[in-house]
Amino acid sequence: MKTLVVVAGLIIEKGRILVTQRKENTSYGLFWEFPGGKVKDGEDPRQALQRELREELGIETEAGSLFEAVSYAYPTDSILLLVYRCRIEKGTPELLGCRDLCWVTPQEIAELSMLPADQSILERLSKEPDLA
Repeated sequence: MKTLVVVAGLIIEKGRILVTQRKENTSYGLFWEFPGGKVKDGEDPRQALQRELREELGIETEAGSLFEAVSYAYPTDSILLLVYRCRIEKGTPELLGCRDLCWVTPQEIAELSMLPADQSILERLSKEPDLA
């Protein structure tokens, strides 16, 4: 099974984390996730993340340091999830490629049905003393 490289943005503003909900007609439809998507062949992961956030949310971002790398095997695919700290440089998140979005605290995010690969990210976030 080939491993897909997937990127996600950890966007935090005023102690709240941006998460998006997958569209109903997609795999894992209606699950919540950190926004991002697949890296195309030959594409730099940070550039892929900037492209995905532009396409999904209509925002321009700066992809910063790597927050976490997670390997996860779904029934149909194996993924390497690269989560980068991001900062919005321009725009306000819009519902372009997702069903819904919200800004949540680390406590509120635990109440959402997050994608299985994102679970270790949640564990790490719960240990972060300062999310600002």
